[in-house]
Parts: sequence; structure tokens; C-alpha cells
Amino acid sequence: MVRGTVTRAVSAVGALMVTFALLLGVVPGAAHAAPKTTKPTAIKIDGKEIAEEIMVQEEAQPRLFQMLFSEVGWLSAAKPQTTAPKSSELGPKYTVTLLVKESPSQVYDLYPLATGGPRAYRPAKQPSGKKTAGWFYGRLSMSEALRLGGAPLEAKPDVVNGGIGGGFGEDIKAVDPMDTVNDAFTEFRQLFLLNGAVLLAIMVGLAGMAFLIRRRI
Repeated sequence: MVRGTVTRAVSAVGALMVTFALLLGVVPGAAHAAPKTTKPTAIKIDGKEIAEEIMVQEEAQPRLFQMLFSEVGWLSAAKPQTTAPKSSELGPKYTVTLLVKESPSQVYDLYPLATGGPRAYRPAKQPSGKKTAGWFYGRLSMSEALRLGGAPLEAKPDVVNGGIGGGFGEDIKAVDPMDTVNDAFTEFRQLFLLNGAVLLAIMVGLAGMAFLIRRRI
């Protein structure tokens, strides 16, 4: 009887190891199969002072694209920071549109020469869905980013970290905070799923062993 019990216990341990190996192979793959986030691939700039619309493709001009994206990429999820300024204090308006595979995704109005510093406006009506309309304080680099993109603005290279040197953007590396958060969340989710699968496999194996041993005692 004891030998039979031991044999069944060993079999249960073997089944547990097989289950554990299968879970290790399946769970990471399932985690990686999570839906991919859609990132903008181009930026369009419009304005009354711009004769022809400006289109900046990430693939063709990655440094310029990242510089422009850093000016508006954070506005989608941000809470409004200020009230609407007087129209006489705004100065020229430039409309920046983020496109995903040639389809508009987000639209923002930028006022680089506004009194008191650059301002940004998020219209409630967005191509990707309705948002809360709001005004924001823009980055000091807004004017220079738009100028390098093609807008007729006065040069202000001192507001860009590292300047422009002998070529634009060679010392600039913009980082999207939302990408960092999404990457961290994805890694945490993968770790959570893997640990949960391992714990579940161990619990099932122990329960099976306990059941077999109890029947023979």
C-alpha cells in the first residue's frame, strides 16, 4: 500500500512539473500578445502664416518628429492647467495634428508667442474621440520646435537643450512619459501573470498529492 502511495505521489509530482513547464511556455507568449498601442507616425502643422501645410514623417525625420511630438504628446491625458487667455494676448496660432498611418488621431492649437509664455489648447472634438477641452502652459521650446518644423518664427536656439550646433537635433532625445508608463505596466503585467501561473500550478499539484495520500491512509 505504501509503495503504491509513493508511486502515485511521484506521478503527481511529475504531472506538476509538466504543467509548470507548459505554463512557462504559454504565459509569456500570452502576455506578449497584448494589444499594441498605436503611436503617431507623422505630424502635420497648419497656420495662417504657413503657405503650404507641413508634414513631418517619423521615418524620414525622426529627430524633428520627436522634438515636435514632445511639445504635444503629453496633452492627451493631461488635466487643464489654466483658463483661456485673452485673444489679444495669444499671438499666431499653429494647429498641430498627430497622424497614425495617415489618419488624424489628435489635434492641438499652439500659441508659441502668447503673452506670459507659450500656450496650448486641446479642443474637445478630437479625431480619436471626445476629450475635455482645456488650456495648458506650453514648453519654452515650443517656438523653436515649430520654427525648425517650418513655421515662420524667430530663432530661439537657447531654449533647446544642447542647442542646435552644426545640425539640428543631434543632441536632442525626446522621451514620451506615456511610453515609459506603458512599458513599465506591460512588464509588471507579464511578471504578475507568470507568478500567478506558477503559484496556481504549485497549488494544484499540492492539492493532488494531498488527495492521493489521504485516500491511501
